[in-house]
Amino acid sequence: MTTNQNTDELQQEQGAEAATPGQPQLTEEELQQMIAALYQHGELALKSFYQDEYEVDGQVVNHPMYGPLFTYRLLDANKNPHSVGFFMNELVHNFQKNEDPALWMSSFFVDILRGERSRLLPPPPQNEDEAKYLFDQIIVPHCAKMCRAEFEDEPVHVDIDIHPDHGPVVEAGFPSIREGNNVVAMPFHYLLALHLLNRDTADPLITGLYKIREEHGLDA
Repeated sequence: MTTNQNTDELQQEQGAEAATPGQPQLTEEELQQMIAALYQHGELALKSFYQDEYEVDGQVVNHPMYGPLFTYRLLDANKNPHSVGFFMNELVHNFQKNEDPALWMSSFFVDILRGERSRLLPPPPQNEDEAKYLFDQIIVPHCAKMCRAEFEDEPVHVDIDIHPDHGPVVEAGFPSIREGNNVVAMPFHYLLALHLLNRDTADPLITGLYKIREEHGLDA
């Protein structure tokens, strides 16, 4: 398969970097004020959708690679929690550009709330064996299943590869496209971050596959 992989572009679009290039550096106090205000915007947005049925709370935690992560929790009448997390950049982008950021945020809770059990944020793997099991048995099979279900009329290649800059990646692509870029790849560490935020790890791969088809004039 062609191995042009738009890993950097898709990571940035998914909000995977904590800083916005080209903007003035904030002081620590300004950064903390911005984080607090952004968290409050997110909480109010979710309350506008769910306050009649759920209590809304959350917290901000700092990730060594992705910076501040904003996690929100809905508590039902029995205090059962349903949790989802967001990258800082994607919250900033959607509150600035999205006409209805509350609808966007609430959409990530829909499938979780439909489940029969509450959903806490999953615990991170504690060692290499747990991380290997998580990718081999959960993340990669899920990505393969969802990518192939999304493009059920088109063969989809899903595999693990090593990117020279990003290390291990999950890649997905279309073998039928023989000229130009036909592969999208997501780093393990990014997919792990999504998993730990109760987010669908297949989403960025599916988004990338749609962009590939668009670049080649398919699905027009």
